[in-house]
Order: sequence, then structure tokens, then C-alpha cells
Amino acid sequence: MASSTSIQRLLFPPSTPHRRPTVLSAATRTPAPAPTPGTESSTAVDSSRLESRVEQTEKGYWILKEKHRTGINPQEKVKLQKEPMSLFNEGGIHELAAVPMEEIDKSKLSKDDVDVRLKWLGLFHRRKQQYGRFMMRLKLPNGVTTSEQTRYLAGVIAAYGDQGCADVTTRQNWQIRGVTLPDVPAILDGLVAVGLTSLQSGMDNVRNPVGNPLAGIDPHEIVDTRPYTNLLSSYITGNFKGNPEITNLPRKWNVCVIGSHDLYEHPHINDLAYMPAMKNGKFGFNLLVGGFFSPKRCEEAIPLDAWVPGDDVIPVCKAILEAYRDLGNRGNRQRTRMMWLIDELGIEVFRSEVAKRMPGGKLERAAEQDLIDKKWERRDLLGVHPQKQPGFSFVGLHIPVGRVQASDMVDLARLADQYGSGELRLTVEQNIIIPNVENSKIESLLKEPLLEKFSPEPSLLMKSLVACTGNQFCGQAIIETKARALKVTEEVERLVSVPKTVRMHWTGCPNTCAQVQVADIGFMGCMTRDSEGKIVEGADVFLGGRIGSDSHLGEVYKKAVPCKDLVPLVADILVEKFGAVRRDREEDDEEN
Repeated sequence: MASSTSIQRLLFPPSTPHRRPTVLSAATRTPAPAPTPGTESSTAVDSSRLESRVEQTEKGYWILKEKHRTGINPQEKVKLQKEPMSLFNEGGIHELAAVPMEEIDKSKLSKDDVDVRLKWLGLFHRRKQQYGRFMMRLKLPNGVTTSEQTRYLAGVIAAYGDQGCADVTTRQNWQIRGVTLPDVPAILDGLVAVGLTSLQSGMDNVRNPVGNPLAGIDPHEIVDTRPYTNLLSSYITGNFKGNPEITNLPRKWNVCVIGSHDLYEHPHINDLAYMPAMKNGKFGFNLLVGGFFSPKRCEEAIPLDAWVPGDDVIPVCKAILEAYRDLGNRGNRQRTRMMWLIDELGIEVFRSEVAKRMPGGKLERAAEQDLIDKKWERRDLLGVHPQKQPGFSFVGLHIPVGRVQASDMVDLARLADQYGSGELRLTVEQNIIIPNVENSKIESLLKEPLLEKFSPEPSLLMKSLVACTGNQFCGQAIIETKARALKVTEEVERLVSVPKTVRMHWTGCPNTCAQVQVADIGFMGCMTRDSEGKIVEGADVFLGGRIGSDSHLGEVYKKAVPCKDLVPLVADILVEKFGAVRRDREEDDEEN
């Protein structure tokens, strides 16, 4: 079991400063009432509401029509003032990268470039926590990456010393940290050279397409998701050149393709989920739409009552995105996700708008059943498991809360080359899989020193532990998450022994990037008062999240618990609801 010192060493490179959190109002955590998802409006939708609210410019970008520019949110105003993708398509990034940050901050236009528009290039300025430095989010369809790509990213963050590190995200993706603006043009060129891009990975764009992490090697897979996720990513990014057709959505948008009975991809929390299904003897997908998380509302995806053949994965994605782009609301940012549009129009009207935008103007009704075995027991991805290819196995490694340093990435790339096929797979649980390992090499791989840090057999509480960035780097996070998640779990393990894996997720703020609502036990950061009345970091504790075919979003169990009081509370929850046994009782049983 890791010590507190080793936890600090894992997450914080030497001399990384620890910042005090900003105190935010607890009011931001109060959920707003919402309609039942997908219910139709009580009155017919007026035809004027179905007129597109956007129009295309001569340069190919899409902007809000003049008559729809009242009551829009600040982010929409930033987009209207200057097209964000011009920083990439028209070379604006080269000019911006040559300007010192102090000069940039003197102009609202250039400051908005740095703080908002660069997110279209996958760059997030850490103004509060790391002024002048950026997090860069990539596009990594299906979570598949190569040793060459991993070494390149390691080289990028290594150049930033103790300011540089990387995280595996909950969308099978890499985020690298410490990037400075003058280096961005060269980094972008380097990404393309190794087959990567960061385009359209932030703000009002489509996020990384998620698929089965065992695609192509899974003995029980329904379909190999890689061809579909690769096609989706190519369409979304315009083959690394940018796709202006879909760079002005009302809000972010998530997509996944399901490839196994395990539902590793979490379809219920995506805006669009492709569920494999047969219809009239032909393979294709039933569609779920509208799943999302936000500070004020969380909803599971609902059936669109639509099926498309495998060849129409891109046309239907395009049709849904264009319906959302054309008709979506652009006022209150808390009401701009696609489910709000579905609520307003009703699912049938929304479906008809999607159908209008399909080739031929038609959309087939859903197949009666999808191909998912609803009674399937979700398999563990960590450890050594046989592939469908005889004589080969994959090895799942636990990456504690997803954090890696440059040296770790270099070692992971070496292991992928030496023992596998030069490939790594990232999972939504922030872990990494080495596929295509010859069985004769397994024993040697398991003896590698790196596996002492990234174990294939972590404890039952550690193995599914997920944490967002937290306030170490993220300006929106209210509390520190990664080190605390490890420390609390370590201390809880000293108190109780659990009979099975318990999934615990930590998120630093109500944006719930770590998806606390799908966890068995979730922790959402807040500020609260302790028993002495002092303001301290705390967490709202969630219970009851489920993944798989019987998915369910968890709910608040106890609000505003001081973080220093979480260990005994979690231990009690594990005993009362998850069959844990207190270790002092275990010792008594052994003595008797």
C-alpha cells in the first residue's frame, strides 16, 4: 500500500507549489428542477422555431443570424467577435504565440483568444493555477495510441520540468500540462507528424470518440469499434485540418460507439451512443441521445427510436450535430446541452429534424432489440487476460488517478515496444492496457520495475478510483482531488476490508468531470465549515451510481462533509452498504 509520501511523489513533481483553494458559494451546487427528458412540448412546435438560427459565412464558418443575437451568453459573444478556428485555419496561432502574455492581457480580444478561443485548438490556459501555462487536450479515438506518440508527448512535458505532467482522462484521452504559448505552433506540427491532433477538443465542440478499449482483441466483442471511432474523429476534425461545419455548437457534445456487452464506453452519459443492433439481417446501430452531466442537471441518454446501418455512422452523426447546431439554445449555458433542445421540441420532432438532414431525408425506426446481453457481468480490465488471438494476452495496468510523469510515459512506450506491438490503450477509468503481449513474455513483463508503480493487481478500492484534475491545475476546481483521493482511500483501507471492487470517483467541482454520478461512491468538491466553524475543503457524497445495462445515476447521500471527516464516513458506508468488514473485527475473528 502506498505511503502518503509516495502519493505526493506520484502526483506532484518536486517543488510543485500547493495552492490554496478559492472559496465558492454553496449555491452553485443546488440542482435546478428539470422536465422529464424527451417529453414533448404541451403545444405543437411553431414552424418558426424550426428555422435555422445559424448561417454560413463566405469562409465556411457558421455564425448566429443577426435576429438571434439577443440574450445570448458571453461565450457566444466571444465566438461572434472572432471565429475561434481562425487561430488555426488562418495562422492566428503563430501571431499570438509571438506576443508576451503581459501584452496579451492588455487587450480583451487577445485575452479572449488565450482564455477562450484557444480551446478550439485544445489549449486551456491555467490562468489561476499556472499563469502563462496551458493544458493541452488531444483527440485519441478509442483511446488507442502508439509508443511513438507516447514518446513524443513525454518529450513535450519533459521540457517543462516540474511544471509538466500528463493525465489519462475519463474519455480515453491524454491531457498534457505545462505547455507555454510560444511553443504551441511547433507542438501542433509535432502532433501531426506522429498522427495526433488536439483540434476541436474543447469548448463547443465534439469530444473524443470513446470505444471498447479491447477493440479487435476482445474474445467476446460484438464489433470492433476502432473503424467507427476513427471515422468519427476524422469527420469531426476534418482530417486534422478542422471541420468548420461543426465548430460552432451551442455546447460541448460527447459520442461513443459500443463494442461489447460490458458497456465500457458508458453510453448512458453520452449525447450520442451507437448501440450495436441487427435489423432485417443487416448489422447497424440503434441510437441513444441526450445523456449529459452539468452543475444544474444530469440526465441519462434516451432512445431516438432510430437505427442506422454501419455505413451510416457518419451521416447520422452529421445530421444530429447539424440539428443541434441549427436549433440549439444559446442563452443560459446551463440550458444549452442537447437534451434541453430535445425537451423543448419533443423526441419525435427532434427525430424528424435529424431525418430531414439525413441523405434521402429518411431515418429508419429502431431495431426491436440491440445485441447487448443485459445480464452480462462486467469484466475487469486490469491484470493479465487472454486475447482472441491465440498465444497473446493483454495486460491492464492501474495508473493511480490517471497521473503520469514524462519518465513514466517513456517507460510505458518501451514496454509497449518490447513486450507488445508498440500500442497502448487508455480506458475511461484512467488506466492503461498493453495489448498483443506474447504469452511467453508475460512473466518478464510482470517483473518490470514500472509495474511496482503501475500495478496490474491493485487493491479492490484503488483499482477503480477516478479523480479529476482538482485545484492543483484547474481553476474551476474547488478542492484538491488526486492526492486526496489516494490518501483517503489508503486510510480507509486500513480500517476496512471489502469483498469486491467499489468504484469511487472524485470531482473538484459541480462540472463533475470525474462523473461522480456513475460511481458507487462519489465525492463532489465544495467549501464547508468544520465542527469549529472554520471554512474548509469538503465534499458532497453521492451513492447509488450504476454502470452497465441497468445504469442509474447516483444521488446525494450527505452534503458538505469536511474532507478531514471523510475517512470514517466512507468506512461506515462500505460496511453498511457494500459488505465490508472492519479490520479490527477481522483480527478478532482470526484470534478466535
